[in-house]
Amino acid sequence: MIPSQSFDNISFFQPPAFLMIGIPGLEAIHGWISIPFSSMYTVALAGNCLILLAVRRTPSLHQPMYYFLSMLALTDVGLTLATMPTTLAVLWFDRRLIGFNACLVQMFFLHSFSVVESSVLLAMSFDRFVAISNPLHYASVLTNTVIIRIGLAIVARATLSLFPVPFLLKRLNFCPNKTILSHSFCFHPDVMRRACADITINILYGLWVVVSTAGIDSLLIVLSYTFILCTVLGLASPRERSRALNTCVSHILAVLVFFIPVVGVSMIHRFGRHLPPVVHALVAYVYLVVPPVLNPIIYSVKSKPIREVMLRVLRRRCQS
Repeated sequence: MIPSQSFDNISFFQPPAFLMIGIPGLEAIHGWISIPFSSMYTVALAGNCLILLAVRRTPSLHQPMYYFLSMLALTDVGLTLATMPTTLAVLWFDRRLIGFNACLVQMFFLHSFSVVESSVLLAMSFDRFVAISNPLHYASVLTNTVIIRIGLAIVARATLSLFPVPFLLKRLNFCPNKTILSHSFCFHPDVMRRACADITINILYGLWVVVSTAGIDSLLIVLSYTFILCTVLGLASPRERSRALNTCVSHILAVLVFFIPVVGVSMIHRFGRHLPPVVHALVAYVYLVVPPVLNPIIYSVKSKPIREVMLRVLRRRCQS
């Protein structure tokens, strides 16, 4: 537990550490719960690293679509590594303390990778739009230079959007008796509600970040696929229509896997405060753990080149 101390005559307090509780109400079976969590983290890291290795070692995959897929895989690795240490520490070893500054750092990277993932999915939808609506100019529009600039813009957008968040939290006066977090990681809505101060600015800024990133990205993705659908319906051959739509299936699934939990976690933190704490925890875990696990599976199943290269890499690893 956090060491007790006298708080008399203290007008400003920041806790030396927060106490993470893992999954509320299920502390007695954390050991058993750690098994599926460990499996999911292993699948997420192995699957996304295999995609990165496959794209890097296969010249035929050195195309814009697979470069964006590599960005998505790298983002999923970062998102997994942002939550894995503290989650497994709580579930395996019952190590629940996290320092205040360490908590803010984890929170920054966690939400930054989420913004990056949203932006990469938008870039991937733009890639599919160009490939289907203007295939003859695809290579000239999405050059390596353009892709690098898109990648840098995505990182800059996430960094600038989330950079003020830790400083907005550090200015708050926290409650000495409210240092228990609802998850095994530092989540912005959870951390800011530990404060004994007016958090209106934090709420408004958090809402602005969500709307200006995931909100705008989701609308633009829908717009992109509306244009794609119109283009596909204008194709004369049913076979061409089917082939064009098939190239988008894996990306559509990845978009749904990411944005449905994003909407769920946003809604439950704003309108579901009456729900049991275990519901909040499980929705947050779905939002952060499930997309990195499912994305490699989706792309290895729906993309034949990726599937073949991943199987070839696995065979070589097993033989060596």
